[in-house]
Amino acid sequence: MATSGKRAKPQRRAGRPSGDEKDLRRHLLDAALGQFARTGIAATSLRAIATEAGVTPAMLHYYFGDKARLLQAVIDERLLPSLAPLRAQLELAGNDPAALTEAFVRGISDVVASHPWLPPLWVREVLCEGGALREILFDRAVPGVPQLLAQRFAAAQANGRLNAALDPRLLVVSLVGLTLFPAAGAPIWRRAFDAEALGPGAMLEHTLALLGQGVGTTKRGEPA
Repeated sequence: MATSGKRAKPQRRAGRPSGDEKDLRRHLLDAALGQFARTGIAATSLRAIATEAGVTPAMLHYYFGDKARLLQAVIDERLLPSLAPLRAQLELAGNDPAALTEAFVRGISDVVASHPWLPPLWVREVLCEGGALREILFDRAVPGVPQLLAQRFAAAQANGRLNAALDPRLLVVSLVGLTLFPAAGAPIWRRAFDAEALGPGAMLEHTLALLGQGVGTTKRGEPA
């Protein structure tokens, strides 16, 4: 029987994707995240993501359809799961302001260490006006977390367990400034101080020491 010279296009098998397909899908999501963090979501094309991943744009279309569905997959499968442990840690920290502060700092440090794409993505897509993830942050990623922290700090302050001069709301802002901002600016300050060896662990210990002990010194022979 005569056959055509054209090879039949392979068809995707029905059912759950194979292990190789799952690995490729994860690779494509990682490539999309890298491009979104470096270039911004609006400025990133499917072709750029495909180039980053070493595949064709058709492969991206095969797995995700279009850019909007790819972004939704990034949100559902990368962004939201990356922040879920932080909320759980804060809910378990109780009302002690020192414990709550440490839980936040350690939680952010863990997230940044596991997901280094988060700080630059946060700057581009949450802080900047018109960022694609600002509403996602408030509505789905960490809904109510800033308010939860501020309320617990206010309760501690009312019980005399927190500096009366502090504004509980601005304390939350300060904690974000001491954690996410240094992580987002790491390429700049590491270059400025020739400090490539300073990683998330060193940043964590520094921040906890600053919050716990301030910048004061103790005289030799006196207890800290």
